[in-house]
Amino acid sequence: MIRVTIFEDVREIRELLAETIRVAEELLLTGAYPNANEVIKVVRKDKPDVVLMDIQMPGITGIEAVQLIKAEFPDVQILMQTVFEDNARIFASICAGASGYILKDSSPERYIEAIIEVSQGGSPMPPVIARKVWTMFQQQNQTFAKEEYKELSVNEQKVLDCLVKGMSYKLIADECKISISTVNFHLKNIYRKLHVNSATEAISKAVKRQIV
Repeated sequence: MIRVTIFEDVREIRELLAETIRVAEELLLTGAYPNANEVIKVVRKDKPDVVLMDIQMPGITGIEAVQLIKAEFPDVQILMQTVFEDNARIFASICAGASGYILKDSSPERYIEAIIEVSQGGSPMPPVIARKVWTMFQQQNQTFAKEEYKELSVNEQKVLDCLVKGMSYKLIADECKISISTVNFHLKNIYRKLHVNSATEAISKAVKRQIV
């Protein structure tokens, strides 16, 4: 079972999300909270595998909460959710350590898929968000040396390209005509060669250093 803790200040949304998680066989709701003011205490008590975090809340914001969680519990995966699609919040949440991103108008089924995906090391991100992230990194206009990444194989480059485009592991497998286990194998090699520990870090470094 994947343990899930929710931070969402809007009661109706919080209750809907809680019910969505309760009825999912793969998920276990460990708590649902209207703010993140005691986020470290809550995470220490609930011991979640995945935190579903609203990006904008009174008191400690979702972005600030992500920073606190990752500093204390680096293995906890955080799925950001919001109605906002502006670049600043997206960039800030990713830099803070968020593992993925989902829009609040997503279906219950998509929420469940995203939670499971992020718990397995994936980085779910709607195409509209992935495009914004891509644009932001392109606008950095920084030039980096690429020699240290020449060892990436053709297949690893293709998998990394799909990851940057916001594809799920299943879509990457379909696109590359390989199994999901092979996708995981390539991603482990990619993480090792890029000296990163997650899909989010791989995407960030790949785009910043113009690897894809």
